[in-house]
Amino acid sequence: MSHSFRLDRRAFLKGLGGATLALPVLDCMGAEVTDQIPRRFCAVYTANGMSLPKSENNLPEWSWFPSAEKDGEFVFGKSTEPLAPFRKQLSFMGGLYHPSGPKSDPHTCSDMWLTGAPLYNPKPGTYNTVGVDQMIATHTRQYCRRPSLVLSIDAGTGYLSRTGTISYGLDGKPVPAENNPRRIFDRLFRADRTSLVAEHENLQRRIKLVDAVAANAKALDQQLGKSDRERMDQYMTALNEVETQLIDSERWIDVPLKQQDYSHLNLEATNEGEPADYYRTMFDLIALAFDADITRTIAFMLNREDGMGISDTFPLKLGLSKTHHNLSHATDKDGQLDFAKYDLFLSEQIAHFFTKMNEYKDRNGSVLDNTIVMFGSGASTTHNSHNLPTLIAGGANMGLKHGQYWKSTNGEMRMSNVHLSIMRSMGIEEAAFSDSTGTLSGSIFTRT
Repeated sequence: MSHSFRLDRRAFLKGLGGATLALPVLDCMGAEVTDQIPRRFCAVYTANGMSLPKSENNLPEWSWFPSAEKDGEFVFGKSTEPLAPFRKQLSFMGGLYHPSGPKSDPHTCSDMWLTGAPLYNPKPGTYNTVGVDQMIATHTRQYCRRPSLVLSIDAGTGYLSRTGTISYGLDGKPVPAENNPRRIFDRLFRADRTSLVAEHENLQRRIKLVDAVAANAKALDQQLGKSDRERMDQYMTALNEVETQLIDSERWIDVPLKQQDYSHLNLEATNEGEPADYYRTMFDLIALAFDADITRTIAFMLNREDGMGISDTFPLKLGLSKTHHNLSHATDKDGQLDFAKYDLFLSEQIAHFFTKMNEYKDRNGSVLDNTIVMFGSGASTTHNSHNLPTLIAGGANMGLKHGQYWKSTNGEMRMSNVHLSIMRSMGIEEAAFSDSTGTLSGSIFTRT
């Protein structure tokens, strides 16, 4: 029977009113589908730029971008030295920018990092445009339990120019982020039919209640302030996103998870404790989620812009002189050195992440070899929207050629061209993304 019944790899279930629901990958779709190696994407964002010390402070070795060469190869600066073991798996990308960046409020740089949207002049009734992570998720969601995983230091959505998420859906609305390690773990690895049903029933009650309130509010729309309408809209968006995740989880409930070792996880870590404990636990969860193929698209916001949120105090917890935002504005030698030392701390966390991703194996290499990781910021230094600090790692099995400090030979290059190149490397044949003008030729990307 299994030989006579075959489903197309893009099979859908059709329900009432013509609604369709993509099926997960099933054995009856054939080995050419079930044996495909996952292609994954992970975006990791830090706010306030990176340390690029002023020349008069004589700290070139602390520049986040490589500032020296040896034997034809770039030399890692002191703030990125922990990444040196991964030289052949990563590249620095210089000269990138969003054309909308210089025209916008500098604090919207995190809002547009994955979207490139013209936030200085948005279309009426819109908030943003779709992010590359969510665009990728529309192509990979059929193959995994969760379309995407959106994480941040403070959770939720925040608000325009002070966002608490870097992810934006197809409608341009912010996708709420999660930040509690234990709750994330339970939802990813401990879901069972009973808990899913109970959570879904509770969610339905909340949605019905909010729907009722929203219906009544429409009659008083002229009396509601703009901020109240936005809060209501964001709350409904959050509930709808949770409902979508639950529906996807329910479709996979009878498919067993990969057996994994969770003993190294510190699920008691919180963003109020030791920064390294928290970040490493979150990165451990990301690596495990990729290894188990729970999702193929993840966005993680490490810090928020303009001194917002708890992570602004992390440098103080590490014994540095000022908060993260204040260090990003430092012009004196000591302040810029401390800013670079915080970059060093972040590099240590990224190195931990890459180590885990290399430990987990797919059939044709490590999980990192089948994952494109983009780490960077939406500003270079002090709200400068040019030369965005960007590091791309992994993706060896998707044609990426690393060990480079790549810079465009034609002046500045649009970040959206990088986004499009990432999608093409993953086999996603979109004609364009955001304001892209094409893919990057002659770069680390060989599949354009």
